[in-house]
Amino acid sequence: MRLLLDENVPRPLHQVLTSFVLNHDIVHLLDLPGWSGTRDETLYPRAAAEGFHVVLTNDGRQMQRPREVAAIAASGLHRIEYPHKHPGLVGMGIAIATVAAGLPSALAVLEEAGGPRLITLKGVDPTVASRLRVTDPAVNLPKFWPTSP
Repeated sequence: MRLLLDENVPRPLHQVLTSFVLNHDIVHLLDLPGWSGTRDETLYPRAAAEGFHVVLTNDGRQMQRPREVAAIAASGLHRIEYPHKHPGLVGMGIAIATVAAGLPSALAVLEEAGGPRLITLKGVDPTVASRLRVTDPAVNLPKFWPTSP
C-alpha cells in the first residue's frame, strides 16, 4: 500500500515508520515538491490521482468539516487519524507509540477492505499514573532488596 503522511505528521514519525513498516511505500507530504500547504479539499483527490491508498493525519477535526468530508469520500482513499494535542517530547512519544502500535493492524484491516475505511487509532494515555509505576523501597520493599543489617 502507498501511504501519504499529511504535513501535520511530524517528520520523526515518518522516520520511525519507514524503519519498521516494511512492504509499504510511506511518503511524507513535505517531501513532495509543490504539495506543502495543499488544502485538504484538494489533497485527497490529488493523492488518489498520484496512486496513494491511505492518508495518515493528525487532524481530528477534519471529519467535522463538510467540504473536507466530501473530498475524502469522493477520493476513495482510506483515512487513518491519530488525534492528540500533546506538545513536545510527550506529544512525539504519544504519536510514535500510538501509530507504531496501531498502524500494522490498521493496514491489515485495509488490505481486506472492499472500499474506503476511516480508522481512528486509539491514543496512549500520557498521564503519570498510566505510564509509570513508581516504587519507594523504603515504603514497599521489593523482593530480594537489600536491607540494612
